[in-house]
Amino acid sequence: MNIPQLVLSMLIFLVMFFGIGFLLNMLLRSTWLMAFIYPIVVLIIVNQSPFGSYLTQPMLEIQNLGTALVELKLVDHLVLSFGLIGSIVAGIVIKMLRVRGYQMF
Repeated sequence: MNIPQLVLSMLIFLVMFFGIGFLLNMLLRSTWLMAFIYPIVVLIIVNQSPFGSYLTQPMLEIQNLGTALVELKLVDHLVLSFGLIGSIVAGIVIKMLRVRGYQMF
């Protein structure tokens, strides 16, 4: 992946998870929901095996998931970390808007 693709991917993940986090926090009237859900989303993105195999062979699948997380490249870590930053910024923005008196739904 070259530098412009990396920067664009990081920006897309930041904006996408900021938007998703902002909407979820606004609709469900919570502040940090997406920041807590985001690691699950990352595991779903990284996961290569079907969900049913976690019920039949849980230890093997958890080991495979750990191996997949360790084998991620630096580029993947950067892109996924910008998604986490976007969801955290969404929580901060919702909190700031509520402190200033804006009632969202």
